[in-house]
Amino acid sequence: MSLSSAQIDTISRQIYRQFPEVTNAAPVVQDQPGAKALGGGSDRYLLTFRGRGLGPGGQAINRIVRVVADDRGKVIKVSTSR
Repeated sequence: MSLSSAQIDTISRQIYRQFPEVTNAAPVVQDQPGAKALGGGSDRYLLTFRGRGLGPGGQAINRIVRVVADDRGKVIKVSTSR
């Protein structure tokens, strides 16, 4: 089973609220073979969002947000670059 487009949209809206600099960035979705969610046997997926923000002095800073989600669309982990 893979993530549906509705699940990806729901996860994306959540990430856009938390990290506005990646708003409207389409995520790259990858299957994580061999990774199993705790308590279930469901598959995990990695969604990668890339965007640009402004740092001190108006410098452009690249932002990468990585989201691990299960096949039900539940976000398990979020990590980001600075």
